[in-house]
Amino acid sequence: MATYPPEQLTVVAEAGWRWVLDQVHGEGAGPAIPGDDGPTGMHSGVGGLVHALAEIGLVRRWTTEERELADGIASRVSGGIASSTEPDYFDGLVSDIGVLTALGTDASAAVARLDELAADDGWPCDFLQPPAYLPGGRVNDATLGTASVLLGATWATRHAVPGGRELADRTADLLLAEAEEQPGGLNWRFVSPRFRTSPGYDMPNWSHGLAGIASVLALAGTELGRPDLVDAAHRGAEHLVTLGDTSDDGFRVPVQLPRPPDSDNEEFAYGWCHGPSGTSRLFPALALAGVDAVAGEAPVTWERRCLHSVRNSGLPERLRPGFWDNDGRCCGTVGVGEVFLDAFQRYGDPDDLAFALRLADALVDRAFRDGPHAWWRFVEHRNAEPLLPPGVGWMQGAAGIAAYLFRTARVVTDGPHAPAVARMDNWWTVPAARPTA
Repeated sequence: MATYPPEQLTVVAEAGWRWVLDQVHGEGAGPAIPGDDGPTGMHSGVGGLVHALAEIGLVRRWTTEERELADGIASRVSGGIASSTEPDYFDGLVSDIGVLTALGTDASAAVARLDELAADDGWPCDFLQPPAYLPGGRVNDATLGTASVLLGATWATRHAVPGGRELADRTADLLLAEAEEQPGGLNWRFVSPRFRTSPGYDMPNWSHGLAGIASVLALAGTELGRPDLVDAAHRGAEHLVTLGDTSDDGFRVPVQLPRPPDSDNEEFAYGWCHGPSGTSRLFPALALAGVDAVAGEAPVTWERRCLHSVRNSGLPERLRPGFWDNDGRCCGTVGVGEVFLDAFQRYGDPDDLAFALRLADALVDRAFRDGPHAWWRFVEHRNAEPLLPPGVGWMQGAAGIAAYLFRTARVVTDGPHAPAVARMDNWWTVPAARPTA
């Protein structure tokens, strides 16, 4: 596959971003993009467009339209905090912290609202319903649960948001209380056994399991000066590496443990959400916290093992039905590409950049083009019409894909020292960013 020049990547990025801007609507309540009810969150709502704007700000100055969009998002997100009841990183109050800090806007109301909503053992999770879960269940993970609040509180602490440190300490203690002793270390489940009616299964990778929880504990321990959190993170990593496949010098952990006997999904995923791309982020977090070894190997060795497994998985080719049908940040090509760009900018290995470029090529090839617009359609092979409608937002749509193409072009042009946008989910893996335009 030929590598497209950075100018071509930028052309497609601008076309994708133009399509996103033309999907924005809404007047009185503020800007919105198509979705279930016009959500404001990072994952699938208008708030996520702020992170694309931050990438664009490292390429060129914002247009008047873009600046007005940023102002409108700040107003809409800030205005919804007082009535928000969702705590999480994907689309809740933790997302609001990320959006507002990216805009340089006061996020203290989101921190205060999280503190107000907290019960003695964490935050309500209305999506945990009988018969699988008992009333009052709590989630532990880094995207929907207690670890996501700790991630947001740690980010708020780094930005000197009032109340951030206090919320972080309180949340860290809640998360420590849910740890389960294992022969090789510590484990955290997506939902602790005391809230389950049956053992069920867990998802040990970044988004919903042990890898993400241990990462957040390591980061919080570093930022708060709490060795107990670093020790818990280290012990979590020691257990995690017992769960995975280390053959062929790689490291990958199954999507689900134990694997449901009737599952028709792939045993291993490779993206940010459920695969070694996201799980690799645990190991630089441990290194930052001063951890020298996990199961006798340096954290960087485990990180490189994760990337080796991804590189040799066959992606971004759609090798078989159900394999690599997604190009987004959450579960697809862009989430993987960001990890490889981060690695290239930290270590300077040209093979990492080459793989990131291969992924960018695939995105250019898969773009649907019409005049000034570009968009992407993912695949659900079990549907009668496999091509899904195009997504707009940050984690599963054109905004996130365009931002990756902008960044890739910038890295190719400026080299490994090109500035990168530091966000809540990556600040420990990227070089410092310049101020947004």
